[in-house]
Amino acid sequence: MGMSSSELMVPFVGAIQASFSVLLTILFGVIAAQFNLLSNNAAKEVSRMTVRMFLPALLIYKVGSELQQGTALRYVPILLWAIGHNLVSMAVGVLATRVFKLPNWTTPALAFNNTTSLPLLLIQSLKQTGILNTILLDGDTSSSAIDRAESYFLVNAMVSNSLTFALGPRLLKPSDEDAPDEDGDGEERENGDDEDDEEGENDMERGPDGFIDEETSLLPEQRVRDANHAERRGYRKGRKYWKRLPPWGQEALDILYQFANAPLIGALAGAFIGLIPPLHRIFFNQSNEGGWLNASLTTSIKNIGDLFASTQIIVVGVKLSQSLRKMKRGEESGPVSKTSLAFVTVIRFFIWPVISIAIIYALATKTQVLDADPMLWFSMMLMPTGPPAMILVALSDVNGSPEMEKMAIAKFLTVMYGITPLICFAVVGSLKATEAAIKS
Repeated sequence: MGMSSSELMVPFVGAIQASFSVLLTILFGVIAAQFNLLSNNAAKEVSRMTVRMFLPALLIYKVGSELQQGTALRYVPILLWAIGHNLVSMAVGVLATRVFKLPNWTTPALAFNNTTSLPLLLIQSLKQTGILNTILLDGDTSSSAIDRAESYFLVNAMVSNSLTFALGPRLLKPSDEDAPDEDGDGEERENGDDEDDEEGENDMERGPDGFIDEETSLLPEQRVRDANHAERRGYRKGRKYWKRLPPWGQEALDILYQFANAPLIGALAGAFIGLIPPLHRIFFNQSNEGGWLNASLTTSIKNIGDLFASTQIIVVGVKLSQSLRKMKRGEESGPVSKTSLAFVTVIRFFIWPVISIAIIYALATKTQVLDADPMLWFSMMLMPTGPPAMILVALSDVNGSPEMEKMAIAKFLTVMYGITPLICFAVVGSLKATEAAIKS
């Protein structure tokens, strides 16, 4: 069946609206940096805060509110599909990086696409156009279908974000996997491994002149000493047990430890709350229906979670501003590999949509694996599609990547979001395949 220009134009406009909002937010970050409203060091701290506080809060709220006992089985295929397409993308990225000698950041850029902000913005834009009404079942409403689609994308985001922070550092900097973080805590503890327990106990985090300043702990001095002493003793004992493990045991525990990151903990907390009816009622029901925490704790979690997408994108704008300043001065500002750019574009906007549409269409029409929900099929077809995740900037910060590499990543992401309207072809293909699956 031929495709008319109007059938392409509607989703194309929706994709432009979604991607243009992201580009404008990047521009706000550039403006903030240009007018010295946000320094590069402050942007690093903001980036770290978004990952360790805002994103877990977002996952607690979204996963907890949408995931319930009655709908849990519907999400199992999404979990498997999310793990599958992320691992395949990762393998392709590792192979391409080695064969074509691409920068290390090409692998996580290919492996982890934007699974949170862009899909949600795109779905909302498509809702306004009314194009999704063609894949609604009898008795279904546009609002309920959109709510389900958002929950599907967020479950996919939970898997993607967990894999990002568990495996991303190894992919981003494979030659220095076990380097300490940029705070230097690991180095300090390593150097102090054989020091006497009493040394450093009087460290009250005083300022450079020995006086109490704004960074001094508010706890009583004796409590700080006790905490420091307990921490040193626990570290020494743990290190002693760690050295007794064989190399394969250390490697296995190290990999498992990488999964114990803030986004995964937030997602698990949300799933725990959502799947236990009394907790779900207390957190998410209206106050007059037993939701005692809805107006207080739940609302506060939602408020800080909603800050994640915008603040993370603003950090990209700050990085881009720094890169543009260096370019203006004629300094090195982090080269963007054209090969990496072309490779990620082809894979994410063309090859993955063809593969995912074919697989999900076959599962929907030939098997009973997927729930009879056209919005589920449409969402799963789009999950592997789109530009790299903005969280790649946060990953480079947490990993302690060189500034040159961070600026190159910022420029790369800006270009990728500039061509995001290419997603309209995947949207149209997914819509047509879903309509055909409904009729079959």
